[in-house]
Amino acid sequence: MGRIAGVTAVQTRERLLRAAADAFARHGYDGTRVADIAAAAGVSNGALYAHFGSKAELLVAALRTHGRQLLAELFAAEPDRSITELLLVIGRSLPRRRDPCGNLVVEGLAAARRDADVARPMRDYVGERAAWIADLIRVAQADGDIDAGLSPAALAHFCLLLVIGSGLVTPDLHAVSDQDWSVLLGRIATALAPRQAQTGAPR
Repeated sequence: MGRIAGVTAVQTRERLLRAAADAFARHGYDGTRVADIAAAAGVSNGALYAHFGSKAELLVAALRTHGRQLLAELFAAEPDRSITELLLVIGRSLPRRRDPCGNLVVEGLAAARRDADVARPMRDYVGERAAWIADLIRVAQADGDIDAGLSPAALAHFCLLLVIGSGLVTPDLHAVSDQDWSVLLGRIATALAPRQAQTGAPR
């Protein structure tokens, strides 16, 4: 199995990323072989290594691609909502989400604790996610939705902890009602708003 006839290099890369995301989510990083990913994508091991230098690189590339797609779809579906409202939409889905990307993140972080080759690209990946969220928070601060005195980096870290935690504490381990969770997030969002928005009075 080399390059598939009639399939471009870009399409081959996409096949590999889909196959990798599915395999890592199902079998874990350590339980997945490069040969299994190549076979699922319908290419040879050599064709896989022509696109990705290692299994660790493939894991992080799958995370980047899948995460961007999910976020892009959400923003495209709700173009008129504020950043704060969109973050709340994401937050409300966390306790019950069945997002393969969440499994991938957990697998990547677990593997990073054991394997330095995974730790380096995962550190870059988490840093990219944190910077992206921090940029969104700065937009919300400029729009007056979030208190400008709060640290975007700290809020981004808080969001990452929620997202990653939701991949570990699944509904079968601990369930919370949608209403209770939504009320809690609403209270947090109110607390993050500028003081004049909370009290109705100028500072």
